[in-house]
Amino acid sequence: MALLDVRPYDREFYETRLKDLLPDTFIDCHAHIWHDRFCVYEDTKHRSQLWPMMVAKDNPVEDLIETNKELFPGKNVISALYSHTNISVDLSQANPYVAESAAKYGFPALYVSHPSQSAEEVEREVLANPVFKGLKVYLEYAPSYIPNNEIRIYDFLPPEHLALANRHQWVVQLHIPRPGRLADPVNYVQLREIEEKYPDLQLLVAHLGRAYADEDVGNALEYLKDTKKTVWDFTANTNENVIRQVLEYFGPERLIYGSDFPIFRMKARRVVENAFYINEIPEGSLGEAAAKDAHLREIPYPEAEKITFFIYEEIDSCRRACEKLGLGQEDVNKIFYANSARIFGL
Repeated sequence: MALLDVRPYDREFYETRLKDLLPDTFIDCHAHIWHDRFCVYEDTKHRSQLWPMMVAKDNPVEDLIETNKELFPGKNVISALYSHTNISVDLSQANPYVAESAAKYGFPALYVSHPSQSAEEVEREVLANPVFKGLKVYLEYAPSYIPNNEIRIYDFLPPEHLALANRHQWVVQLHIPRPGRLADPVNYVQLREIEEKYPDLQLLVAHLGRAYADEDVGNALEYLKDTKKTVWDFTANTNENVIRQVLEYFGPERLIYGSDFPIFRMKARRVVENAFYINEIPEGSLGEAAAKDAHLREIPYPEAEKITFFIYEEIDSCRRACEKLGLGQEDVNKIFYANSARIFGL
């Protein structure tokens, strides 16, 4: 049985808008793999959005490979792997599974670190597995006494971990916190501070700083325009305007593609209303709980027949941004292959 429900409309969307855009081999910088049996702790803080948890209870590496095979026929996808980052996951099981899977399939990987770990422990764990190219850090792991709205980057990416990554010239992929997202001065001041204090690590800002609405950008890009090295992934971001702005400020050499699989294998399209993003999904596709999530809106059939895979919407948004800026295939190839190949040492 196929993992995904690929229909004629989906195939037409891929063939007419995406197939010729994508290089024959491209790199996904942002893919989660885990088994359900790794989820052993209770998630009581709910610091991240709930709707992504509705897509898949797990995503073994074989499902990830099959997802790419079904969604991108004729293409070869290299995935940078790391664990699911929900607080319920036992990282002592998840990180070794990621390392094993990456070694098996020849993929790069990132080690999901916890701020409570000593720098010595993180160093030992990462260096023990050559597939690990650095760290994936996440706001879920900030100390529980800090209110969600007050989490800062350094609360889950401590300076001793940054110094370690800087010494080894590791990649650090960062999902920024705070309700103001990229527009929050606490976030963008700390982003520039990290590049200035730790110039030898490679910082990847996930989801374009979670700027899913135009209003989420604020003054951040102007403040960060003099940065030299920070790279932006547009994972799970379908906002053409934000992608275009990042390209205008930093060029195609500092934008990379990521999927956020398994989440973005769902069928959805995103709209923004009053600076609040809403994912429109086919009615019934995520179960009864979807009706209770403010970020989800169910669309009835037959209109829902025209909702394709979320990842297709993401890539198509990048395509439109590139076209509006007059970027050619060489620039597109940087975004989807060359930049990540450089970053992950492929």
